[in-house]
Amino acid sequence: MPKINGNEIRPGNVLEHDGGLWAAVKVDHVKPGKGGAFAQVEMRNLRTGTKLNERFRSADKVERVRLEQRDMQFLFETDGMLTFMDAETFDQVELPADILGERRPFLQDGMTIVVEFHDSEALNATLPQKVTCTITETEPVVKGQTAANSFKPAVLDNGVRILVPPFVGQDERIIVNTETMEYSERA
Repeated sequence: MPKINGNEIRPGNVLEHDGGLWAAVKVDHVKPGKGGAFAQVEMRNLRTGTKLNERFRSADKVERVRLEQRDMQFLFETDGMLTFMDAETFDQVELPADILGERRPFLQDGMTIVVEFHDSEALNATLPQKVTCTITETEPVVKGQTAANSFKPAVLDNGVRILVPPFVGQDERIIVNTETMEYSERA
């Protein structure tokens, strides 16, 4: 496995640290007035889900782990476990539903997502960046409300509340960015 310097850590990198596999969630590069610069890294354990804040100086070496990524199809959910199937080998994998966090409502039946494996152990799942949803409830457009950054609240068919532009109406299909959980465009 390749070793990288502490200042090369980026969000999304998977690191081997203290005997566990950690995903870098947030990275802040800090340059204090006194002393050397360092990277303040917020990490999440891929097996237990615990969080850890760690400082890495540029001289520190960290093991970067490469995860195998496979496209898998979502089948069903039972008792808080999501079941996915590999389209080529028909192997089924179960992952806890909380692995998707607040993006869980965007998972739809039959959706193809990316599951990450380390030594044939499923560790993480990533939704597609854009998902099509239907607006079930929103306020009617107010005439004259044409300000550049005016948005109105809307409820999607999966129960998630987001802000949409005033020209989008009820029962319209829109595309939502699952990373930022914001309106992207009309479908």
